[in-house]
Amino acid sequence: MTDTLIYNAEGLERQPLAVFTEKAYLDYSMYVILDRALPYVGDGLKPVQRRILYAMSELGLSAAAKFKKSARTVGDVLGKFHPHGDSACYEAMVLMAQPFSYRYPLIDGQGNWGSPDNPKSFAAMRYTESRLTPYAELLLGELDQGTVDWQPNFDGTLEEPKLLPARLPNLLLNGASGIAVGMATDIPSHNLREVARACIHLLDHPDATVADLTVHVPGPDFPTAGEIITTPAEILKIYETGNGSLRQRARYEVEQGDVIITALPYQVSGERLMEQIAAQFNAKKLPMIEDFRDESDHEFPTRLVIVPRSNRVDIERLMSHLFATTDLERSYRVNLNLVAGNGRPRVMDLKEILAEWLTFRTATVRRRLEHRLGKVLDRLHLLEGLLIAYLNIDEVIRIIRTQDEPKPVLIERFALSDTQAEYVLNTRLRQLARLEEMKIRGEQAELAAERDQLQGILGDESRLKHLIRDEIIADAAKYGDARRSPLVARTAAAALDETEVSPSEPVTVVLSEKGWVRAAKGHEIDAVALSYRSGDQFLTAARLRSNQTAVFLDSTGRSYCLPAHTLPSARGQGEPLTGRLDPPKGASFVAVLGEPPQTRLLLASDAGYGFIVRMEELYAKPKGGKAVLTLPAGARVLPPMPIPDLPNPRLAAVTNSGHLLVFPVSDLPEMPRGKGNKIISIPAAKGAERQDWLVAAAVVREGGSLIIASGKRTFTLKPADLDLYQGERGRRGKPLPRGFQRVDGLTVD
Repeated sequence: MTDTLIYNAEGLERQPLAVFTEKAYLDYSMYVILDRALPYVGDGLKPVQRRILYAMSELGLSAAAKFKKSARTVGDVLGKFHPHGDSACYEAMVLMAQPFSYRYPLIDGQGNWGSPDNPKSFAAMRYTESRLTPYAELLLGELDQGTVDWQPNFDGTLEEPKLLPARLPNLLLNGASGIAVGMATDIPSHNLREVARACIHLLDHPDATVADLTVHVPGPDFPTAGEIITTPAEILKIYETGNGSLRQRARYEVEQGDVIITALPYQVSGERLMEQIAAQFNAKKLPMIEDFRDESDHEFPTRLVIVPRSNRVDIERLMSHLFATTDLERSYRVNLNLVAGNGRPRVMDLKEILAEWLTFRTATVRRRLEHRLGKVLDRLHLLEGLLIAYLNIDEVIRIIRTQDEPKPVLIERFALSDTQAEYVLNTRLRQLARLEEMKIRGEQAELAAERDQLQGILGDESRLKHLIRDEIIADAAKYGDARRSPLVARTAAAALDETEVSPSEPVTVVLSEKGWVRAAKGHEIDAVALSYRSGDQFLTAARLRSNQTAVFLDSTGRSYCLPAHTLPSARGQGEPLTGRLDPPKGASFVAVLGEPPQTRLLLASDAGYGFIVRMEELYAKPKGGKAVLTLPAGARVLPPMPIPDLPNPRLAAVTNSGHLLVFPVSDLPEMPRGKGNKIISIPAAKGAERQDWLVAAAVVREGGSLIIASGKRTFTLKPADLDLYQGERGRRGKPLPRGFQRVDGLTVD
């Protein structure tokens, strides 16, 4: 297959489909990139925006003019320069008029031009009126001074500017966004005064680095007053590479205990934000909030009120959660992709953008000066001929009266140029007679001085730079304002975990012998009296809050976790833990715990080994849990026992054969997992079955008593009696009195 064009007998052009489609797609791609989606570095505008502004200037809609219907402007734009859809053109016009979308709006709108809550709620173009803002003068003021090239419009009947002679880098001031074919652009807006200072610094120091420029441009400046919390190092990297992301956060203050949000991030709707908070509130994921409302009005455009439930609520933690889960904090992509001065799109760093714009500005100012110099020289040339005619007015009048073609005679008689002769002939005799020599010579002197000044500036690069510098300073003073988006270093927002955002209500988690679990509201629950499945009965219960985590321990020494608020209600018979957890085959659940994370527990096996562990070490995320207590062969897990924070507590351990040993709790080690140390000595088994094992252990406070149960009989040991059973950890202990050789349990008094 060849790329050569083929013509058939009818003279129609034929070419391979692959060649045609490739060329058509490339042409379309370049059109979208250069003429629709990406802005030009010089004026920072896309073609449709440039045409809207030019059409409005042609309609005389300056900042001092009366408003005109927007439909009139859109009609002129479509009919003369931009033959596309009217709705797309009007939306581009609306965007340039919205102060919450553009940092420095180009169009002054009257009527409904949308709101921050709904930017697309603007009225139809037949209802709204518009004119240019004073800032637009920065783009249009030098348009008629020979500063730009012109091109035919779409039908060749009119001329339109290829670009506008921006006096400041509008590309950075108002930013831009767009999606082309294979590329996109996202340029944030910046502060006018800061960018002007950076331009001046680069003019004075052409070798300045991006880091030097960020001293003057520390970061973007959005139309809204939210805080930019991206670190200076990250912003510098964005400006050096042309890519990255920024984060902006809402600003708030505390007023009489209430949180007042006074500024939102860019393009964030207060209405949408309140919906996000309401969704969490209705799902009972914000128990620390009592009320929230929108009090925004004309006096306070942004005033969102959040009322905490009490003055004990940690407001910073609450707001950190809202920053992480709502649009109170937003991330913005940055991609400094634009059409460079050579007409090619590419990603630039901050210095390249400013350098390209200064090159454009220098060329624009030079063209303006050259255009003015041409006007001055032309006027001086005409004045020179006019002075000759004035000094010889009688002769000029005689030639005009007596000659059929006075022009060539005037040229020959007074050595005038064709232009001078034409100007003299077109001057009214009354006007020529009124002119005085001194006035002509005075105008010549003024123009000659201006000519010398212009030629001096054009011939001296330093003077040209100084002129550009002075103009930037003057424009910054006239149109600049203070920064709106403060740059603030903030810690990263973090959402509250599920236990923190759940309501905190007292609940009792009940575990049955068969491993069925349920949660009853309140702590005054008679768990034994609850209804159980046939063949099942009460095993144990734990009192905790609904926003806490329930820990379960199985017969193999593994621990598991489930949020208490996710457990089924006690109105029914619950559900089996094996449906949510994955214990080893044959294992059963022996305990449920609900103590605070820092609580110390005694974890032991009936083989006489144990250790102290903190509650937080028992938390396990996977369904399979985690191994905590290592069991010797044939041993069983004893129910964990909390160790109260008391001075000099003692541990009492008793075997089923009636041997009691008392020793300080501090003799046991604190470990995250393992078998533990020997608590009490257990004789080796004689045969297949064990004859002796650890029945129970209890922590006795200083001065406390111990009650030992054996069947229906009980035996109380006073503090002095306990001293008789004191011994070293791991010993056999001493036998209890006759009748207590079969111990069932211990109770602390």
